[in-house]
Amino acid sequence: MDENKKKKNEAFASISVKSFITVAAILIITVIVSGALSYFVPQGEFLRDENGAIITGTYTEKGVEGIEIWRVITAPVRVFFSEDAVTIIMICVFLLIMSGIFNLLEKVGGIRVFISKIMAKMHDKGAPVVCVTVLVFMLFGSFFGMYEELITLLPIIMIFMLSLGFDTMTGLGACMLGACFGFSAAITNPFSVGLAAEVAGISLTDGVWLRGVFFYLIYSALAIFLIIHIRRVKKRPELSPTYEFDLERRKQLSDFSVKNINENGVVFRIFCVFFAIQGILLVLIATIREISDLAIPILAASFLIFGTAAGLIVSKKAAVVFKAILQGAVAMLPAVLMIALASSVKLIMSESGIIDTIMNYIIELLEGKSKFLALVLIYFFILFLQFFIGSASAKIILVMPILLPVASALGISPALVILAYCMADGFSDVIIPTNPILLVGLSMAGVSYGKWFKWTWFLQLIVFIISMLVLGFGVMIGY
Repeated sequence: MDENKKKKNEAFASISVKSFITVAAILIITVIVSGALSYFVPQGEFLRDENGAIITGTYTEKGVEGIEIWRVITAPVRVFFSEDAVTIIMICVFLLIMSGIFNLLEKVGGIRVFISKIMAKMHDKGAPVVCVTVLVFMLFGSFFGMYEELITLLPIIMIFMLSLGFDTMTGLGACMLGACFGFSAAITNPFSVGLAAEVAGISLTDGVWLRGVFFYLIYSALAIFLIIHIRRVKKRPELSPTYEFDLERRKQLSDFSVKNINENGVVFRIFCVFFAIQGILLVLIATIREISDLAIPILAASFLIFGTAAGLIVSKKAAVVFKAILQGAVAMLPAVLMIALASSVKLIMSESGIIDTIMNYIIELLEGKSKFLALVLIYFFILFLQFFIGSASAKIILVMPILLPVASALGISPALVILAYCMADGFSDVIIPTNPILLVGLSMAGVSYGKWFKWTWFLQLIVFIISMLVLGFGVMIGY
């Protein structure tokens, strides 16, 4: 068992390293290209209002003047001393803290016990337990930005679903789709909505109501999809994509009991308190305008203080707690490098004077087109980047400084741009065949990508339609 876990961990690390190298290479090329553009693209400038927003129709063009090469080379370091330094440093520290605490929660069993307790209480409820499991996973993803951490629970969820008479695909859907769809249908997800709001200079809770409506629609779509699958397979079990695999696995579950996953009640209560505190804090941030602008540092401090305290109470070993936090933070260091590289693109373009020229070109390209069409183009642009840059934070730092001013000039609110970003960024994580989390999850379940694609493509189509309808609705009401 330990050897199998070790192999899985090694595989996951290996894929992550490859993914990081690929993304870093793409960002380095982007940095070089942004510097090279200054030798071909003329400098230009918009007039700006008192809030720093560009004033359309005021663009003036200047000559071509290439940026010094040393500025391009040193940009990833100089971003930490630029005018955006406070925001960049805050985002980096936030990511390190959150990664450290989530790693601690996993090491001391907080998330595992929390989910296990809920399943233990629902084990005799039949199909509704699937809906509850999906909701729990989606809520963790939507409010706290948890995704990879939840996928570690996939083996437990699959075993639990099999013990209830469902199939492996139901477990995959409840866990992996639930976690991914929750992360994507973000309400206060600090890794997407939070960071994008910070870059946009708006509150984390601006426009939260429509994100809540979108969450409800996506949850309903996923729950209905799984219920239809359950009923279909119940009538004809051989229609399950994992039918033969499940026959073998069920033979190994003859002695399985829900008690096997019903762990320590004390741990459950402690982490109930921890998540309740974070939930209360999110409500306060949403209702008290004076603190809403400080959402990111407040959430980081809260997770660090109360997460550490919960870890110390559960493990009673300070060394274990701080080691887990440190390991989690160190694991996030590559993301800090990606943020530095992504931030360098804006710095280079700003110093070379071509960023306003590029924004003017985009505005002219979109001028005369409807706001909805502009949003759809933004959506597909983010979706295109998703194939090459999986990191949500890296993409936000890379493109938001350009997209937000352009959208503002077209009369599109930052909240609507952020909503479109979340839609394009997340759902594809469970359909793109090179995504490491998807590959790990499918390998755990013994499901081929072909079977997975055949099973989920229609759901992805439904999600896309819902996304477009919500964006259209947002444009229509002036959201």
